[in-house]
Amino acid sequence: MIRDCDGAVGSCDVAVVGGGGAGLAAAIEAAESGASVALLEKNPALGGSTLWSVGSITSSSTPYQRRLGIEDSPLCHWEDMPGFAGELDSRDNSALRRVMCEELPVTFQWLMDSGIRFYGPMAEPPHRCKRMHSVLPNSRSYIYNLERRARRANVDIRTNAQVAGLIESDGAVVGLRYEHSGRVQRLESRTVILAAGDFSNSPQFKARFMGAQAAQIDGLNTTATGDGQRLGEALGGRVINGDLALGPELRFRPPQHDNLIRKLPPWRPVALGIEWAMEHLPATVLRPFMMRFLTTALAPSLRLFEDGAILINERGERFCDELHEPALELPKQPNKSAHILIDGRIARLYSAWPRFISTAPGIAYAFLPDYRRTRPDVYTEAPHLQALAEKLNMDAARLTAVVAAYNDSLAPLECNGGEAAARRPLSSGPFIALGPVQAVFVHSEGGLAVDDQHRVLDCKDEPIRGLYAAGSSGQGGLLLKGHGHHLAWAFTSGRRAGRFAARAP
Repeated sequence: MIRDCDGAVGSCDVAVVGGGGAGLAAAIEAAESGASVALLEKNPALGGSTLWSVGSITSSSTPYQRRLGIEDSPLCHWEDMPGFAGELDSRDNSALRRVMCEELPVTFQWLMDSGIRFYGPMAEPPHRCKRMHSVLPNSRSYIYNLERRARRANVDIRTNAQVAGLIESDGAVVGLRYEHSGRVQRLESRTVILAAGDFSNSPQFKARFMGAQAAQIDGLNTTATGDGQRLGEALGGRVINGDLALGPELRFRPPQHDNLIRKLPPWRPVALGIEWAMEHLPATVLRPFMMRFLTTALAPSLRLFEDGAILINERGERFCDELHEPALELPKQPNKSAHILIDGRIARLYSAWPRFISTAPGIAYAFLPDYRRTRPDVYTEAPHLQALAEKLNMDAARLTAVVAAYNDSLAPLECNGGEAAARRPLSSGPFIALGPVQAVFVHSEGGLAVDDQHRVLDCKDEPIRGLYAAGSSGQGGLLLKGHGHHLAWAFTSGRRAGRFAARAP
């Protein structure tokens, strides 16, 4: 096992960089394969982007599918995934996609064996059948249960441990250097697994792959700074699909305090109780409970803007064409935020199906009355624009002039049948401001190139001896569009990387 050494040398068989879902899965699998394992996490606590996630995982051949009589297979899953990629399918790593789909049923059972429970499956076209499963009671369940399993397996977990660089000898990785308690320490290991997440909050990576505008937009997980990609590139690895990301998109600013669902302890009895309730209680009883989740920090429907809503900044100014990538303009505004302005006509449209403010696919839809009830901090209503401006601390004359100018701009478009002809003036009270909204990257897709054993590849497609990568750090060109695939890859690739790393000579 590893010894504390006050800046001297410690040692282990496998060192894992990152304490999210992929890192925990890798550490557990390596330890249960007989290796001594150290897991280093730069933050004060484990979790990573897994903790920020909605918590869905998409898999075939699960006990939940079989309970409903759903016949499914990894091959069918593999065949359906290109439907999410669309025109980007040619950039997908179909070999890694097959690895993920084939290994997922075993990984799903492994999660259940670790104490994690789910609700579902739920539909998400173009999947041919229901495959999406939501974790219960929340995504904290993954970290809580996997951390417990890792500690039972004697994984040495070190938090507040920022990895500064990898150690190389004769062309092979033989350890790493990390900062802890103000000192740089050295940890020798036979293998290193990079599982430090994506680079959605790295201005440097985003500027390099996506451009200067994207570099100004924050990541949803502020600690997702591409540490694994940076460490891998320093030894000759390369990033694939660095220009692809989920985002930038608009998101409601999250509440200052966790809602009821996020506060629920991730204990097995709680999860089992919720699982029973969701299977037996009527939807009318469950809906208010689910709304506490659906109105947190999800993305507002862009159809709002097609129906006439506009974005206004803190000064009451309209600053962009809402139909053309408005998220790119938000970082230039005061506090990088804005409000969605709607009138009474739009409010009535978004009070019931088929129009909704936000949704978690397969779970439920949140309408305007749900936001008025559950998120008063992002819902401001007034009978007329002057009163609304006062509530938002804006200049009333400016806001009124901005709305008048917008309404006037629609007249020629309606006459000429322009692309915005479907939009209507904002003219009937009450007026409502939803927000603040901000622009975020949910996650980036650029990961290190890896082979089917999750070994990091150099520019000649040769494995870098002793270096593995999993999760977003080792995405390898795999496209993970559609809900539930990022967590599916995190746990599947993490487990596999842990096994291969533990068995390496």
